[in-house]
Amino acid sequence: MTDSPRLYERAATDTVQFDALWDISDGRTFFTGPLYYNASHQHGAPVFLAGIYGRFRLRLHGGDWLSCRTALIPAGVLHELDVGGDPLAVFYIEPNIAGADALKPLIRNTRQIDGALVGTAGEIAFMRDLYEDRYNPQWTAEPLADLMDFSKRRSGAEPIDPRIAQVVEFLFEHGDDLTSVATLSEAVGLSASRFQHLFTKQIGVPFRRYRSWIRVRKAICEILKGNNFTTAAHATGFSDSAHFSHEFRKTFGAPPTVGLQKLARLQR
Repeated sequence: MTDSPRLYERAATDTVQFDALWDISDGRTFFTGPLYYNASHQHGAPVFLAGIYGRFRLRLHGGDWLSCRTALIPAGVLHELDVGGDPLAVFYIEPNIAGADALKPLIRNTRQIDGALVGTAGEIAFMRDLYEDRYNPQWTAEPLADLMDFSKRRSGAEPIDPRIAQVVEFLFEHGDDLTSVATLSEAVGLSASRFQHLFTKQIGVPFRRYRSWIRVRKAICEILKGNNFTTAAHATGFSDSAHFSHEFRKTFGAPPTVGLQKLARLQR
């Protein structure tokens, strides 16, 4: 069914408590809420984007601005967003779960541009339903888990190298750990140079960039639990809140207050 403004007009906002909905669990990260401008940035994991009520603007590698309703951005691809304050659904999947191919069934009517997929349709109604029901205390992560399982089955995505997967799992368990690349590569039976090459090829970003992604992700979890930025930064290995804010801006292209100032809930 084609999206219609009459069918899918914005929900009333006079009783709105929070602008955004977050879900971080089981190797996925989901955000949906108003965004404005996100400067050039790159993620440590592939991401599916969907305009909740209309199109958004996307620029890849500093090229021309594109108008799209959905997009799939692989890890490591530089991009900018101009959403104009409208709500955008942002859905990441971590490489220990699946690669970017697992997100392809979520996007339709696509064209490939500079390493990304840009579409005019996809799982928009599903994301919109979650966003408009963000105040319901019965909201759970089960719909997202079901969607991810369905998408993975449809994609037939191949798992990453088990040695790289082992390191990724370690980072998930010890996000604030700063063990050297030499030590980690030796632990999985690879030279440091071979490990770095294989990690970047498999994950899409270098090891240190991915580790920073994991630490930012964990810091967001701490903030969503009610901790302030300073406490969250120290709990995840950042020297202070300014260090965390710098890495957050590098990762998302905007300061953390944009997406974390008002929160709906965290499903863990």
